[in-house]
Amino acid sequence: MVNKVTLIGRLGADPEVRHLDSGVMVARLSVATNEYYKDKEGNFQETTEWHNAVAWREIAERAEKQLKKGSLVYIEGKISYRKYNDKDGQERYATDIVVNNFRSLDKREGGAGDAARFPSAENAPPARVSSNVPATADTAPAEGDDLPF
Repeated sequence: MVNKVTLIGRLGADPEVRHLDSGVMVARLSVATNEYYKDKEGNFQETTEWHNAVAWREIAERAEKQLKKGSLVYIEGKISYRKYNDKDGQERYATDIVVNNFRSLDKREGGAGDAARFPSAENAPPARVSSNVPATADTAPAEGDDLPF
């Protein structure tokens, strides 16, 4: 069985870092992911999903140092469900992504960084919807190409 989540999104706020009584550091991250699609009328639409992510110990320490509001981040983790009582005693449920690993995809100062390999979704053209694109000289395999697929 597998419980694995991969997200690429932007932080909605700086990491919220706390130290528990035991001294363990925990960071809460609010991550936005976007999806682009064409509606029935042919207009391009964008939807945003917000994800609550939690990082512990060394990962939380790295998040505090490396991430800030608006950072583009790659996150690997697992889904975790929890139940708690709010201040009025009402039973509530929450879904979190427990971060196992993350990587900042922001451009580093003075260098190209990872952002050069992962362009911003803000400047990306809309995804192609049609799968019936004929092969052209640009898309046809090179002569003598012996790819196994």
